[in-house]
Amino acid sequence: MQGRNGILQLVLLLGLELGLEGALPPPCDSQIYCSGELLRRVQMAKLYRDDKHFVDMPLNTTPDQVLKDFSTLLSSSGGYISRDLLKSFVMEHFNDPGQEMETWIPEDWRDSPKFLQNILDPKLRAWAKDLHNLWKKLGRKMKLEVGRQPDRYSLLYAAQPFIVPGGRFIEFYYWDSFWVIQGLLLSEMPQTVKGMLQNFLDIVERYGHIPNGGRVYYLQRSQPPLLTLMMDRYLAYTNDTDFLRASLGTLHRELEFWRHNRSVNISHKGASYTLNRYHVPYGGPRPESYSKDQELAELLPEDARESLWAELKAGAESGWDFSSRWFVGSNYLLDIKTSQVVPVDLNAFLCQAEGLLAAFYATLGNTSMAQVYEDARARRKAAMEALLWNETLGAWFDFNLESRQQNHAFYPTNLSPLWAGCFSDPAVVIKNVKYLEDNKILTYKHGIPTSLQISGQQWDFPNAWAPLQDLVVKGLAESNSRQAQEMAFQLAQNWIRTNFAVYQKNKVMYEKYDINMDSGEPGGGGEYEVQEGFGWTNGVALKFLNQYGDRLTSGSGSTMFGTSCLLLALLLLGLLC
Repeated sequence: MQGRNGILQLVLLLGLELGLEGALPPPCDSQIYCSGELLRRVQMAKLYRDDKHFVDMPLNTTPDQVLKDFSTLLSSSGGYISRDLLKSFVMEHFNDPGQEMETWIPEDWRDSPKFLQNILDPKLRAWAKDLHNLWKKLGRKMKLEVGRQPDRYSLLYAAQPFIVPGGRFIEFYYWDSFWVIQGLLLSEMPQTVKGMLQNFLDIVERYGHIPNGGRVYYLQRSQPPLLTLMMDRYLAYTNDTDFLRASLGTLHRELEFWRHNRSVNISHKGASYTLNRYHVPYGGPRPESYSKDQELAELLPEDARESLWAELKAGAESGWDFSSRWFVGSNYLLDIKTSQVVPVDLNAFLCQAEGLLAAFYATLGNTSMAQVYEDARARRKAAMEALLWNETLGAWFDFNLESRQQNHAFYPTNLSPLWAGCFSDPAVVIKNVKYLEDNKILTYKHGIPTSLQISGQQWDFPNAWAPLQDLVVKGLAESNSRQAQEMAFQLAQNWIRTNFAVYQKNKVMYEKYDINMDSGEPGGGGEYEVQEGFGWTNGVALKFLNQYGDRLTSGSGSTMFGTSCLLLALLLLGLLC
C-alpha cells in the first residue's frame, strides 16, 4: 500500500513537470471508495440521504470478493439492478460507518484547567467548562484491524487517538485540527495534541502530503497547510525540541508538496512572481458528494464535466466548499473556477509556515536551511504586496489568473496576512481597521460574515464560521493599535454571545452560524445539514474566553460598551492613535 502510493506520488511530480497532470492516475485506486461502477450505482440510487454514508462503510470481506460478487449480480440481472436489490447487496457486504473506531476519553483530560479561572462571568465560566467536557465526546481511537486490513476501510489508519470535528465528520480533518489543538492546549492536553501531530507527520511520510481528511477518497486533495503552525503552538506549550528535531524533515516535505504541486508563476508589470493556489488535477465526482457532482455536471456538455469536477475538488481543498469566492461571473456553482484564484489566506498560511520553518531550522543550528526559508518568505511577501495588496482599499485581495485582477469582494481572509504575522506595519493595521469600518462589519452583531454575497452556499452570507473570526480578531489584537485592539475585543464579544445564546437554547455547538437572525442561529446552505460538535468552534470559543475572560459578558445588558458606545469609543481611539 505504501509503496504503491509512493510511486504514484513520484509519477505525479514528474507529470507536473512535463505538463501531463490531467492524464495521471489518482492517488486512490480503490474501485469501491474512489471510482468504479459499484460506487456510481450506489450513489446515483441515493440509498442514503448523505453520499458520505456509503463511502464511510467498512467492508465485511475483501474488496476483490465484493467486486466479484457485484460483477456476478450485474451479469445475472442483465445490467439492471433495482434499488432494493442494490440496497440488499450493500447491506450484505458492508457494515455501518463508525464501527471501525471507538469513543476515546483522552488520558490527559483533567477536570478543571487553569484557564477557567480567567473567566469572570459565572455563566460564561460554566459554559467554558461544558466546552472543555466536549473533548471527551469528540475523542476517537481506531481499532487495530484498520491497520491490519486497510483495504477493507476507507479510513486512513492513524495509530494515535485524535479529536474529530463532530456530526458526519467522524474522522480527522486537516485545517480543523489547528483550532482544535489551540483549544486542547488551553485545556492542558499536550499529550493528545502530540498524538494528533504524530498522525499528521506519519501521513506525510506515507503519502507525501496531508489529505483533506482521514479517508482514502480525500487523498486527491489537501486542505489549508497549517501543520507547521500546529507544531509551533505545541512547542510554545511544551518546548519539546526533541520532537521538533525528529519532525523537521517531514514539515519541510509537506511544504515541498505545496511548492511542487500548487505553485503558479505570474508575470506582472515586467516582474515575475510565484504564489500558490488550490488546484486538484483530477476529474470525476467527489465520492462523498457523488450524486450532487454528477447531477450538477449533467447541466454541462460532456466535454466540460471533468473540468468542473476538478474545480469542485479544488474548492473542497480550500476548505471553503463552497463559496462565491470561487465563482466567475455569477453566484452559481456551475461557474466555479477555484484553480484560477490566487487566494490571500493560502499564501498567508505559507508565508507564516516559511517564517516558522526558518526559525525552527535556526533553533536547531541549521543556518543554511534557515536562510532558504527566510529567502522564500521574503519572495512571497514581495509577491503578495505586488499582486494581492491594495493600498487604496486597505486590505489584501484574491487575484484572478484569467482576468488578472483582484476580487474586491469582502471576505474575512482579506485580513489573513495580519493574522499570519507576515505584515505588521502600523500603517497597514490602521488601513485594515478602516477597511472593516468601510464594509460595516461591526454592524453585524452576531459575528463576522463569511462574505456579503448571498449564493445559497455555506461559505457565504449569512453564515459565519469560527476560524474566520479568529483570522480577523488575532491580527487586530496583536497589533500596536489601541483602536484595532478594541475592535478585536468587540468582534470576539459578538461571537461569544452568539455561540453562548445558541448553546443555551440547544445545548449544542455548531460548525457555522446564521448571523442574520435576531439572536444568531445554526447556519445552513450548501450540500448537507448543519453539523453539531463542533471541534473548531469549541477551540475558537475557548481561545476568546481565555483571552478576554476578564471582560467578556454573557448578556447584552451587562456589557461595558453597547454597540453605539463602542463605535464612539473606536472613533475617539482613532483620533488618538
